[in-house]
Amino acid sequence: MKKSNSFYCYSLILALFTLFLVARSQLTTDFYKTTCPNLLTIVRKVVQNAIKTEMRMAASLIRLHFHDCFVNGCDASILLDLSDGEKFAAPNLNSVRGFEVVDNIKSSVENTCSGVVSCADIIAIAARDSVLLSGGPTWKVLLGRRDGLVANQSGANNSLPSPFETLDIIIKKFADVGLNVKDVVSLSGAHTIGLARCALFSNRLFNFSGTGNPDSTLETNMLSDLQNLCPVNGDGNKTAVLDRNSTDLFDNHYFQNLLNGKGLLGSDQILFSSDGAKTTTQSLVQSYSTNSALFFADFVNSMINMGNISPLTGSNGEIRKNCRVVNS
Repeated sequence: MKKSNSFYCYSLILALFTLFLVARSQLTTDFYKTTCPNLLTIVRKVVQNAIKTEMRMAASLIRLHFHDCFVNGCDASILLDLSDGEKFAAPNLNSVRGFEVVDNIKSSVENTCSGVVSCADIIAIAARDSVLLSGGPTWKVLLGRRDGLVANQSGANNSLPSPFETLDIIIKKFADVGLNVKDVVSLSGAHTIGLARCALFSNRLFNFSGTGNPDSTLETNMLSDLQNLCPVNGDGNKTAVLDRNSTDLFDNHYFQNLLNGKGLLGSDQILFSSDGAKTTTQSLVQSYSTNSALFFADFVNSMINMGNISPLTGSNGEIRKNCRVVNS
């Protein structure tokens, strides 16, 4: 009996691994080589202009890719304008940005190669370009995703990691989509650029977890600044930089901040300061804080892994004409 159970487990693992390889093998770096040869140039130009207009947009486009892939896979379902869609899920409402930039990219791409390039691939390329144009690493993006036909609001509400969650829950949410602890830490490093609203971290400033005191892991000068920015009953939409003293440069400074109690979100600081971090994420934070090359290499691998979450390929899904609506 024990032998048959072991064989069943082995067979299941092998089948899942095979499915992963099949999905990955259907995505290629030269997918549009003949059908839209200037695609990467077109996307880069629009992203570059968007970041010139607003530096924050780089972080927003990276986050858009993350929030898309964690729900139904990387299928551009987050772009759909549906009242019960992912856009209006709690983690995304008044939070996820960059939709107009994707619209602009899609319009430019359609003018050159109509009906060929998916919105899901546009998001993936735009995220890579945002990293590169902010001073970070580059990589060849695997392409060939197709666009989903449905959105999943409940999935967005339940599957996306929250800044208020414990480390074990966040690790589990990554594991649920096939990502590991290294992916948790390296992808969190995307918070080396961008802003966050007071509503996402004000719970740490005055009465943390019902203690009547601020989060003790928050550095005192930073705490004082944030208390002034985000007073009790203040405007929850005011923003603070995610990577204090290195706002717009994609580097490893975020991890150095974590070592000094300067992580903005609770979900940032717990990667180093929580009890659970000691056996899971803390050593990676320490390594990345002193070795930017290691962080960049692991971040690239994790972005590729994330981009491979349940892509629609072949005849599944569609190539949307308008990224906001399914084709009629």
